[in-house]
Amino acid sequence: QVHIEESGGGLVEAGESLRLSCRPSGFKFVMDVIGWYRQVPGKARELVASINIDGDTGYADSVKGRFTIYKDNDKKAVDLQMNGLKSEDTAVYYCNIRRNQPWAEYWGQGTQVTVSS
Repeated sequence: QVHIEESGGGLVEAGESLRLSCRPSGFKFVMDVIGWYRQVPGKARELVASINIDGDTGYADSVKGRFTIYKDNDKKAVDLQMNGLKSEDTAVYYCNIRRNQPWAEYWGQGTQVTVSS
């Protein structure tokens, strides 16, 4: 049974940092892309950052230069280091795991990030 464990959310002040961690388990296929998304009430879920099997990364314009996604091989996790947090980063953050062929995707339960200004 597949499972996605997310951790690291919390309440911080503007300018501070948080690190989110996504630890998948039970996946018996290659995970082509792992991404972090976020969602605020009333808005669509948006892609924040992603990393593919080759280690290529991508970021939303709003987080470039502040957020870094990387694989932690020791923890077997994909972490999202968030620096210089702003109030507009407040959202529920979700880990997404995607397989391209055949296509399938899986979501974590979400972790709340709140940035006070």
